[in-house]
Order: sequence, then C-alpha cells, then structure tokens
Amino acid sequence: MVSIIMGSTSDLPVMEKAAKFLDEMDIPFEMNALSAHRTPDEVEAFARTARERGVKVIIAGAGMAAALPGVIAASTTLPVIGVPIKGMLDGLDALLSIVQMPPGIPVATMGVNGAQNAAILAAEMLALADGTLAARMQIYKESLKDKIVKANAELANVKYKNKVN
Repeated sequence: MVSIIMGSTSDLPVMEKAAKFLDEMDIPFEMNALSAHRTPDEVEAFARTARERGVKVIIAGAGMAAALPGVIAASTTLPVIGVPIKGMLDGLDALLSIVQMPPGIPVATMGVNGAQNAAILAAEMLALADGTLAARMQIYKESLKDKIVKANAELANVKYKNKVN
C-alpha cells in the first residue's frame, strides 16, 4: 500500500496524478491532507503508525516551505518520496526545501509537480517484491516507447516546404 499525503487539498490537482497512476496499476493507496505546520502532532502520528497500517511507501506533496516530506521522513523508516508543489517562486522554494535534507533523513525528491513520477517510483519499489506488479510495470514502460514510435510515424506525415524527411 502507498500513502499519498499533501499539505492541503489545494494540492489535489497535482497529487491526483499519483492516485490515477496507482489506480491504473491496481495498487491500493490511502490519501490524506495534513500540514507539517498546522497539524504537526497529526503528521507525526501519521508517520509513526504508517507501517502498522500496511503502508510501504509514502508520497508527500507540499509547496512553499515544503516541510511535510522531511517531517514525515524524520518519524518513519519507510521510504518517503517528496513532490514539490508549484506555488511561490515557480516551485523552486518547495524543491529546495525537500531536496536539502540533513544526513540520516533522506527524501527521494521528484521534479516540481512530479506526482506521477512519484507514483511510478513507488510502484517500482513495490515491484521489487511483487512479480505481478513488476510485469505490469514492464508493460507500462514498453507502452511509453510505443507512444513515441507512433508519434514519430505521425510526424513523418507532417509536411513543410523545406522539410526533407
């Protein structure tokens, strides 16, 4: 199981990309909104009890000061994947807040608004111990290639006066 957590429901338009991918891969997940600054006790309790609830990977999205992924990582030994949410400074503030963790408190950090990649990484982590999921992930990765091959074939039909291929 994966846990998707966000600093507020205003982050849902970004974080739902993770939920949609996990749904597509038939991976059970939970989704919560908790704030490292406004509900610190609840965040710590969430992180400390995640393993007991069957969580194996946590995806945490946050913007601006973006303390949520680090606070969660400080309170659990489960892998935490941080998703910086674009807000102020085009998300650079959130990205730097998440990626600059002190030694001993790692957070795997995606690009700004990279919730889908966070879900893909979580699925790849789970697939290490799940052959069926590993097979689904292989099919997914091959479908990425197929999309580009198809797009390139369609591009061959686009005509310009000076295009030579």
